Order: sequence, then structure tokens, then C-alpha cells
Amino acid sequence: MSTLAPAKTGPSLAARAALAARGLAASMERRFESERDQLPLWLPVGLILGIALYFWLPDRNGWIAVLAGAAALALGAGAFAGATRAGRALCLFAIAAAIGCGHVWWKAERVTAPRLARDGLVETTALVVSVQRMAAEGTRRLVVAPDDRALAARLRVNVDEEDVPAGLDAGARIRLRAWMMPPPPMAAPGAYDFARAAWFQQLGGTGRALEIEIVAPPDSRGWRARIAGWRDALASHVRDSIGGGAEGGIAAALATGDQYGIPEEDAEAMRRSGLAHLLSVSGLHLTAAVGAVMLLTLKLLALSPALALRFRLVVIAAFAGAVAGIAYTLLTGAEVPTVRACIAALLVLAGIALGRDALTLRLVAVGALAVLLLWPESLAGPSFQLSFAAIVAIVALHENPRIQALLSRRDEGAAARTGRFLLGLALTGLAVELALTPIALFHFHRSGLYGAAANIVAIPLTTFVIMPLEALALLLDLVGLGAPAWWLTGRALAFLVWLAHAAANAPGAVALLPAMPRGAFALIVAGGLWICLWRTGWRRLGILPAAIGALWAFSVPPPDVIATGDGRHLVLRTPTGGLALLRPKAGDYVRETLAELAGAEPEYRELEGLPTVACSPELCAVYVDRVGRRWRILVTRSRHFVRWDQMVRACAAADIVIADRLLPRACAPRWLRADRAFLRRTGGFSLTLGERPRLATVAGQVGRHPWAD
Repeated sequence: MSTLAPAKTGPSLAARAALAARGLAASMERRFESERDQLPLWLPVGLILGIALYFWLPDRNGWIAVLAGAAALALGAGAFAGATRAGRALCLFAIAAAIGCGHVWWKAERVTAPRLARDGLVETTALVVSVQRMAAEGTRRLVVAPDDRALAARLRVNVDEEDVPAGLDAGARIRLRAWMMPPPPMAAPGAYDFARAAWFQQLGGTGRALEIEIVAPPDSRGWRARIAGWRDALASHVRDSIGGGAEGGIAAALATGDQYGIPEEDAEAMRRSGLAHLLSVSGLHLTAAVGAVMLLTLKLLALSPALALRFRLVVIAAFAGAVAGIAYTLLTGAEVPTVRACIAALLVLAGIALGRDALTLRLVAVGALAVLLLWPESLAGPSFQLSFAAIVAIVALHENPRIQALLSRRDEGAAARTGRFLLGLALTGLAVELALTPIALFHFHRSGLYGAAANIVAIPLTTFVIMPLEALALLLDLVGLGAPAWWLTGRALAFLVWLAHAAANAPGAVALLPAMPRGAFALIVAGGLWICLWRTGWRRLGILPAAIGALWAFSVPPPDVIATGDGRHLVLRTPTGGLALLRPKAGDYVRETLAELAGAEPEYRELEGLPTVACSPELCAVYVDRVGRRWRILVTRSRHFVRWDQMVRACAAADIVIADRLLPRACAPRWLRADRAFLRRTGGFSLTLGERPRLATVAGQVGRHPWAD
């Protein structure tokens, strides 16, 4: 009698899953081992992730979840994969994310300060903290610290130039009478959030001075007052030497950081052409100043054989460059972007003194860590993002082995060397443009399409011609011989202004985009970092999230209706893609902000003049056809009284009602009633009409952060 042997079966599903997991873990470990030199670069990215999640998530429940999730990930990676390089890297990344979220949360609570509760007249004595001369607007912007700290820690006040008393400088004590208001929230979803910036600056209100009197002049012996006096005198001297106008304003901006003397039309041309970064003293200007001082110091010291043989002249030159960088930072007002650039420059100089490469991604990462630990809130602003995106793109490009081989020096003719140099400039400009365009579209909703080409000319012109000529002119002024150098500087600046206008006014010069979803922007940034920070072939995987984010951003339809938080200003997208404004006499800021959020130029028609609009002195009924449906929108257009029964009937016939007043409870439109009570809860909002209408609000973006009103 025979027995049947059991049939042989393959490994179980659990065994196969375990085998696959071990294979994946081994593959990841090999990958991380090959990228071990790049792993430290992800520490600041972890910090960035934690800070970004604090700003993105709406309330403390989300922030606590980030801290708990990061802690769990760090403990899990340490417990189950702590012996591997991948596990240690993941553990440190999670710890960095937790530190980032906790650090910015702690700072947001630490800087809590009183804010004005409502608009009103304020009379107080205060200490002037800073003074900005806004020559193009004919005003001075003061930041003052009131003696009554229960009022506010700081206030920002504009003073008309003709009302400025003599001796109004930082350090002065003044008696102030001004019309003030709380820091305004963002006007509509996607607009600039001044309330957030004011919170971290401890600004409790903004306004305009009605009367101002100096109680005690500034202490002229203080170093801050002396530097402010030198800066103002230098800016005036530069403007007078050039002859005023855009050229004088730009020259003063390069020397002192004071860019308020540039006429608005020229400043707008610089923005539209992608050259606005040249106006703000940051990495480019500081690098030029430090590099010039280093080169000059090195060449002069090398003239002495004794010094050249006994000392490391590079270290001495780096020290001189550091002193020049710190002095230039103080002279230009020590604004946060300049301080960030100075920190990065000092790190580069330290690397040079230690015999390291002049600029690597590791030094950039250290600079980013330092800045984010000192000013974590700067991550949310465009300045940090633009400056570090540009430098990461440049360094990553030139660290690529293929690019290094293509652009490296070799024994060749002058024409070939010049062509290779121009090719390097073109590739650098293209890389910078690719890095900065998503950031410009996210924050400003526009980007100059010819920025790369314009910067190829403008950056070398500014760095190697304009700034050296200006420095030479200032030196020659010491002996009264600066006029020829000033003339040459003026001609170079005139060419720069012409280039900005030519690039700004060329056909299709500006790409416009409505408010970009934050998720799309996050995917683009994540993909860009993945491409820049890795070196092996899997860096190409970053193309996928970047492409998905870009497609998402460009596929989002522009809103059909945008309304400000007070309900007084409303813009409607017409069937032809144009914009119609409810109140044509709205100020320039409102007009430009609403146009940017709509992804269009600020060229408006009057809402009343549209064929699909019927208006009375009190109300406008707007008919909008979208996806086979006609929407009826009712809007208040004046403060005139409307009879209760008429208002109720009009509401019942409307789909959406938008009003700058409280509406009766009986007002019941079919879909949305946005009256004053609604707007107090939500702030400004945008509507996208269609099969599934979407409502986006300021409150939905700001959440319950401390600066939310």
C-alpha cells in the first residue's frame, strides 16, 4: 500500500512579501551608500519641510500631528533600520522636520505682541526705530516703538515728505498723531499676507501721520545713527552725481540698498523683465563687493615677495573680504535678505580659508540652516525662496560632471574661449530662470519670459561694469576727479534701464497665472530639490513630481469672481477673458492685486457696462454663463438703503449675493450669501463657477495661526 507524498508548494505570500521587502531595503541601502556625500544636504530640506507644514496646516492639531509623526518616523527608523545608512538618514531627516515645525511654532508664539483692534486716531510718544526714504512716492516710512507698549510693540507710519521735521532719523523720540489701522490680512486667497509678515516683525498697526513733532533728537554718537547718516548722505550724493532719474535711483540702490528713488514705471519694467533682483542688495551685490575687495587685496599684497613667501595671502584676502561684506551689509541697512547673503558669504570665505572649494552645495546647505534657525519665518516669503533657489540651481549645474567637462578651461583660441564663456552664461541663466519661474508665478502670479536672456546681459553688466565703475567714481570723488567715472556709470545704467524696458515691452514678455495651488507648488519644489541634490541616475525621478505640479498649476482655471474682505471690491471675469470691476475708482493696489490673482493685466471694464449686467443705484444683477448654467449674482454697489422687502425678493431670485453690509436673515439666495457677517469669518474669497463650483477663502488659507484675525 503506497501513500501519496504532499505536493510541493512555493513560498507563502508572507514569505514572498518579506523577501521583496529585504530586496527593496538592500537596493535602497546601495543607493544611499552611493549618495552618501549628498545626504547631509537633506538636513535643511527636513527643516524646510517642518516649517512649511506649520504654515500650510491650519491649526495646532495639524502641527501636533507633524511633531508626533516626525517623532514616530525617527523612532521607527532608528529602531528597525538604525544600523543602515538609509535608516540613519531617514531618522535625521524626521528629526530636522520636527525641529523646523517646533521652532517656527515657538517663535510665532514668542513674538506675540499687542495689535490695534480697529481703525482709529492714535496719539502717542514713540522712539523711531528705522526710517526709509521712499523718494519715488514722496514719503518716509517710519517704524516706531510707542512708549505705551499696551498699544503696540511697533507701528509703521508713512509721513509725507513736506511734513517731515528736521532731524527725523532713527533714534529720535517723537510725538505722533496718526490715523492707524490693524495690519491688513491678505485681500483675497493667494495674495500677499502682510498680516503674517507684520506678526513676526511685531508691527501692531500701519497708517499715515497727521502730525509729528520731535521731542528729543537722535543721539548722533550712536553707531546706528552714524551709519544711517552715512547711508542717507551716500545715497543723496550718488543720485546727485548721476543726475537723478532711474539711473540715479538704481545707482543709489546698488550702493546703499535705498531703491525708493526709482520711478515706478522703471521699477515695474525691471520686475516685468525679470531684473528686479538687481535692485535689492543681496547675494549678487555682496558677492561683487566681497570679490572685488578680495581680488584687490590679493593683488596688492602679492606685489611684496616677502609677504607672498611668509603668509597665506588667500587667508588675509578672505579676511579683508569678510570685513568688506560686513561693512557693506551694515551700510545698506542690514535688512534680512542682506544679512542672509552676508552669512552665506562668510561661510564661503571660511571655506576658502580652510582650503575648500569656493562654493559647494554643502556650504549652501549650512547657510540655509543658519538662516532658517535665525529667521524660520523667512521661508514663507519670496526673498528666501528666490535667493536660495537661484544659488542652488547655479551650484548644482556647475557641480554636474558633464557641465564641468563642457565648460572647463582648455587650450583653445580666443573665439572658442569666448563662446564657451557665453555658453556657460546662457546655461546658468536658463537654470536660474527654471528655478525662479515657479516661485515668481506662485508669489507674484507673473514671470518675465525673457528674463533668462535679459539676465545674461544684465548680470555681467552690473557685476563687472556698473558696480566697479560706481566704486571707482566714489574713490575718485575723494580727490574731486569722479565726474568722468560717474558719466560712464550713468551711461551703463541707462543701457540697463533700456534693456529692462525692451524685455518688458516685447510681445508676450510676461507669463500670467492665477493663484497657484499650494500642492502644485510643493510638488514643483520637491521635484526641483530632488533633481539638484542627488547625483546618480535616480535624480531624474524628480522630473515626475515637478511635471505633475506644473500641469496641475497650469490646468487650474482662473476664478470667475474675486471679492475683497470688506465686500466693496469685486472683479468678474468676462466671457472674452477680460476683467470687469465693480468700483472703477478703486485704488491702484486693489486693481493690481485683483488682476494678479485673476492671472490678467490690470485692464478693466466697468461692471455696469457689460451687456449681461443690470444695475440700479444700489444693486447690480450679474448674469454669468458657465458650463450650460446661468448664474445670477447680486452685488451691492453703494451704501444706499434698500427696502427690506425689495432686498428679500432680489435675494430669492439670485444664486449668489455679495454685500458689504449685513443682510436680513430672510435674504436666502440659492447657493451663497456673502454679507458682512460671512466676510468677517472668511475674509476675501474667490469663486470658480461650473458643474462643481469652488469657493476659496482667506480664512481657509490662513487657518488659526496667531496672526489670523
